[in-house]
Amino acid sequence: MREWWLLVGLLCIPLLAVYLHIPPPQLSPALLTWRSAGAFFTFRSNNIFYRETYGAVGSSDVVILLHGFPTSSLDWYKIWEPLNRRFNRVIALDFLGFGFSDKPRPHRYSIFEQASVVEALVSHLGLTEQRVNLLSHDYGDTVALELLYRSDHNRTGHLTINSLCLSNGGIFPETHHPRFLQKLLKDSSFLSPVLTRLTNYMVFSKGYMPVFSHTVYISSYFHMIYGPLDPVNPHPQFIFLYQKLVQRSTVSVLDEHISHYPQLEDPTGFLNAYFSFINAF
Repeated sequence: MREWWLLVGLLCIPLLAVYLHIPPPQLSPALLTWRSAGAFFTFRSNNIFYRETYGAVGSSDVVILLHGFPTSSLDWYKIWEPLNRRFNRVIALDFLGFGFSDKPRPHRYSIFEQASVVEALVSHLGLTEQRVNLLSHDYGDTVALELLYRSDHNRTGHLTINSLCLSNGGIFPETHHPRFLQKLLKDSSFLSPVLTRLTNYMVFSKGYMPVFSHTVYISSYFHMIYGPLDPVNPHPQFIFLYQKLVQRSTVSVLDEHISHYPQLEDPTGFLNAYFSFINAF
């Protein structure tokens, strides 16, 4: 029996080596278009991808979009044009280690560093004195809260925040249930790059299918937009705790069939909720 397992192991090694050397798939036309419409700036010797467009004439409003884990700024593509009609400038970035931004290895990634990346982008774009609106999702919620903390405490280089809207983020450990793939990828050890290279579209989509709803697959300057079918931040525990702890915030709970990615699953409902909030002050 022992010899049989040894033989299987020896056979798997060359097969794994061959698999790891298969070139990654070509970027889709949508991704190529997204990248060509963006630009890069340098943060601590790393290239950070961002996209910026100018929209509403006569408005000076700016919105900055902060994506989730482990995806990218493309998460916002379905609501980009409507936002562009409402705001003078719409800005999104790929956090360090995500999307088209550099992925240094070895590197100890942190929320604090990602917040500094956002601050650096704001400085790069000449928006240091501008009041900005933050719209975030998932991992981006935590980055947004760090930026809010810095703003409230007048930290050097902080953003001047006009409004903050979160969506389906794991901001409470008590109610946060990350997917198995998220747990593995968050580790910065040797395992992460191996898993990243092993993960193809089929594996990724299988791991993330449950965070979308089934429909996708056939008073304050503080607001939460929430898809209640979210397995990562389950209903009603998450929203009850949020309303209890963040009493000054308003909340929009979307249709019962909307899950972890509301801006992709229900862009119309998401935008209606966001515009109702942003136009209220």
